[in-house]
Amino acid sequence: MARKARTGKTAANGDPLIDGFLQAISAMRAASGNTLAAYRRDLMDCQTGLQRIDSDLATCDADALRKLIVWWHQRALSPRSVARRLSALRQFMGWAVEDGIRADNPTRWIDNPSLPAALPKSLSEGEIIRLLEAAAAMTPDLAALRALAMLEILYATGLRVSELVGLLVAQFRRNPETILVTGKGGRERVVPLGDTARAAAARWLECRDETDVFVLSDMMFPANDGTAMTRHQFAQMLKKLALAAGIEAARVSPHKLRHSFATHMLNRGADLRSLQSLLGHADISTTQIYTASRPDRLAGLVSTAHPLASRRQDR
Repeated sequence: MARKARTGKTAANGDPLIDGFLQAISAMRAASGNTLAAYRRDLMDCQTGLQRIDSDLATCDADALRKLIVWWHQRALSPRSVARRLSALRQFMGWAVEDGIRADNPTRWIDNPSLPAALPKSLSEGEIIRLLEAAAAMTPDLAALRALAMLEILYATGLRVSELVGLLVAQFRRNPETILVTGKGGRERVVPLGDTARAAAARWLECRDETDVFVLSDMMFPANDGTAMTRHQFAQMLKKLALAAGIEAARVSPHKLRHSFATHMLNRGADLRSLQSLLGHADISTTQIYTASRPDRLAGLVSTAHPLASRRQDR
């Protein structure tokens, strides 16, 4: 029998059930702060919608969830947004049943919306070079060196933006060839930097150590006031660089650079397993999506690498 849920707060003020779920996944999965914040937003939106029909997360049934989905469609949410909320709901309900808060899981009777295949969008190699040139032309020199080092490292490694802004200065003190990165779910991976990124990092480090406001910071790339740079601040810097480089700002984001790294590596012969390791993907199916954007490359690979390719060409 399910134990009685505590539902003493409104969705607007927070919810003890959602807090309990977030504490559980934080402990079990080492979920990042950004992941927890996303779950909270989606589940609070679910709770708000359910309360509109005199229901809530602790007592709703499948019919209430269907009405919730109708409300999402009335708000013109995209299929991807609906799917994300349903995913959060499924995980919440699974936890609630396991924890004895609910006796049933009403999401078992709800289908996911069909999603269009979304291929990763990337910049061309020429556009990346233009971004790097725009970064090098920034003023003052301190801003240029920091922006260039961040771009070189991001493009050389394919780091997530949260991983980039979270880099510690101690990791670069001995001009390392590789750095240890902690990614999603607390998974660690070793990432090679490459000579160009190492040189850019060394130039920035020399300038950084001569700047009083940065000296006491543990971060490799602090913001102008010495505090840790946020993902939003870096994204805004990228937008400015895009405009300076003559690239449409809407096409440039930290994740687009990660996509560009993966796409360009694959185009130049990197194998999927190595790329999976570099990107920190838990499942290779996530990495395989990059092959869909270049079917011509796969066809070329078969024609050149297949054992019978040379015999076919001789005929």
